[in-house]
Amino acid sequence: MALPQVCVTYLLRESSRGNEVLLGRKKYGLGEGKLVGLGGKLHPGEHPRIAAIREIEEEASVYVDPESLRHTGLLTYIFPTKPAWSQESWVYLCREWIGEPVETAELIPEWHRLDEPPLRRMWSDAQYWLPRALQGTFVRASYIFGHDLDTAVASDDPVSGLPSTPPDGLLG
Repeated sequence: MALPQVCVTYLLRESSRGNEVLLGRKKYGLGEGKLVGLGGKLHPGEHPRIAAIREIEEEASVYVDPESLRHTGLLTYIFPTKPAWSQESWVYLCREWIGEPVETAELIPEWHRLDEPPLRRMWSDAQYWLPRALQGTFVRASYIFGHDLDTAVASDDPVSGLPSTPPDGLLG
């Protein structure tokens, strides 16, 4: 069975503090309280690029041209103890948009230094792939999350240093 499809976009800018990435503090739902990129679920039949544009507008009130999105990753997330959370995520970077990101019903926007993303305030898998993706390296990887639904415990990403198979008992 195909996993639900989601998208996430990281807006990048140059400022007096250097290069920055926009993250949003999630107000509710999956990942509440964590810093995340802008994104969400694809509607049935919706192209990931179009979904990304829609989600950016909904979550930060800025407008993006589809041509300004750079596809920089395809990630699979498996939650064996909560399969409804499993998903495939299309990852994009964007350096051009219209408007200034503002707080919305879903997210509180925060700019962070590109070379020092606050990985401890994000999903645990971000430490393994996000720095590479933010530098423009395409990342394709899968991450399996543990019983706590928060910690990546296995991955096929050789850079992660995680085992390639989950601990005994996690997959049933």
